[in-house]
Amino acid sequence: MKKLFHKHRKSVDGLHAIIVTDRDGVPILKVCDEAVPELSTRPNFLSTFGIATEQASKLGLQKNKSMVCIYSNYQVIHLNKLPLIVTLIANSEANTGLILALEEELAEPIQELKAAVMA
Repeated sequence: MKKLFHKHRKSVDGLHAIIVTDRDGVPILKVCDEAVPELSTRPNFLSTFGIATEQASKLGLQKNKSMVCIYSNYQVIHLNKLPLIVTLIANSEANTGLILALEEELAEPIQELKAAVMA
């Protein structure tokens, strides 16, 4: 599984990490290169999407599918696959559309991880 995620990470220029966590930010699978900021791989950062998506659903907009945050040097994309959250970290120049397109390619492996976590 890790090899597959590593292959997908390398398929997009500028993508530094793919991290699958539970809703509390506890990493289940992590594929990173050396350019990813260390603080962005910690559970306290990774859990923020779970909190934000709960708050957004209270606005009556229903369930979030994804969230894109672009900073000066990096972009962070969270995919809502509850009970799992997929976080993709890339440099700010990476093609956001290509990164979002990885959601379809990662769908089957994520389903397998979900099944393993739920068991």
